[in-house]
Amino acid sequence: SAVRRSRSGGKIKVTLQGSATPFDAELVGAEPDKDLAVLRIVASKSLLTPIQLSRSSSDLLVGQKVLAIGNPFGLDHTLTTGIVSALGREVSGAGGRPLKGCVQTDAAINPGNSGGPLLDSQGNLIGVNTAILSASGASAGIGFAIPVDTVRRVVTQIIRYGRVQRPSLGVQVADDQIMRNIERQINAQLNGVMVTEINASSPAANPVSGKGLRGMSRRADGSMSLGDVITMVDKVPVRKVEDLLCAIEESAVGGTVVLTVRRQGTGKLEEVKVKLRERPAAMSKL
Repeated sequence: SAVRRSRSGGKIKVTLQGSATPFDAELVGAEPDKDLAVLRIVASKSLLTPIQLSRSSSDLLVGQKVLAIGNPFGLDHTLTTGIVSALGREVSGAGGRPLKGCVQTDAAINPGNSGGPLLDSQGNLIGVNTAILSASGASAGIGFAIPVDTVRRVVTQIIRYGRVQRPSLGVQVADDQIMRNIERQINAQLNGVMVTEINASSPAANPVSGKGLRGMSRRADGSMSLGDVITMVDKVPVRKVEDLLCAIEESAVGGTVVLTVRRQGTGKLEEVKVKLRERPAAMSKL
């Protein structure tokens, strides 16, 4: 909502505990796919206490106590308690893309809690509350928070660059429906995501080690030659396009990933190490 308000010319106001006066806020940047934004305010240091971040989402345990803070139904600075009910949940994000690795909690989360912190019993941030599962729209004991590892990565990039840097392989891939059609035509399961197009200067065409990836091509007789199929990223299986997108986006620009590739769809498996570049904003390639 802060992003929509900023882009429509509306003002963003932030209230702090200990101050009755709201502060004007400036939008530094946002990542709608992760339902996160960074705001800048000018306020006295005595009112600003940085929140401590949990070391890693991997340290969380099902059953541990958590606390959620937010403004449910406009009731500001409300604290509710609960436990971590489950880890690694996937929920639909505000931008339509799934949010993976979410923390599920039974702490009461209602409309107005979104964007508020989910804390451990030591007061460290373990997530940012984002959604609930409820038939009524009110808390039913099933709430979700974006994990701290994602929050740390996204917020750090927004503060540093004013945006999120999106790593890229520099390839176009077949969507899931096309993959199913190809499987029916060749009467075989491909178990991965097929490269359809690749630029000669892209990272995937010029890997750190291994042979560059190849897309689909047309043979002399007019038939199509299958492109390479990416089956794993860093040993994590890739079954659909979203799996590949998430795996690459969780990596860093300038970092490397190891792709497990089945050559020309049905050929031998090979590993290819690729150094990721930033994807230009206007570029639709993965």
